[in-house]
Amino acid sequence: MADPQEPPHRETLVGSVERVTFHNEDNGFAVLKVKARGHRDLVPVVGHAASISAGEFIHAVGVWFTDRMHGLQFKADFLKTTPPTTAEGIEKYLGSGMVRGIGPKFAQRIVAAFGEGTFEIIEAEPARLREVSGIGEMRATRIAAGWAEQKAVRDIMV
Repeated sequence: MADPQEPPHRETLVGSVERVTFHNEDNGFAVLKVKARGHRDLVPVVGHAASISAGEFIHAVGVWFTDRMHGLQFKADFLKTTPPTTAEGIEKYLGSGMVRGIGPKFAQRIVAAFGEGTFEIIEAEPARLREVSGIGEMRATRIAAGWAEQKAVRDIMV
């Protein structure tokens, strides 16, 4: 028989955020659907993250629990996010609206042009964004500014 005083067994969950179902910007509470290693179906994850977006990679530590309304979920006490490294993840991240000036269509075009080096291009050589069909000087400048703003927010939160 399990000791009722014994804390629940904490587990680690690693995977990519497929969808941000809910995120409260005031307190960071988030409900995510995560494509987790070792799980066939998307895993509902609840926890706190200052900023989170589809396509990001997460490392979460917490416990499994069953919510009366929503069923089995992973409740993360610790939730660390890192930007995606695959072309698919980068496209999903950029297309999520986290960076001003980039929606799903431009995300697809940008990643098609620069692949896994997309983030480096946006950060170090934003003028090259004009190589992408439909992106002029003004949009390239707006994207670079949005990226810098997003990066500053991430740096503050870390």
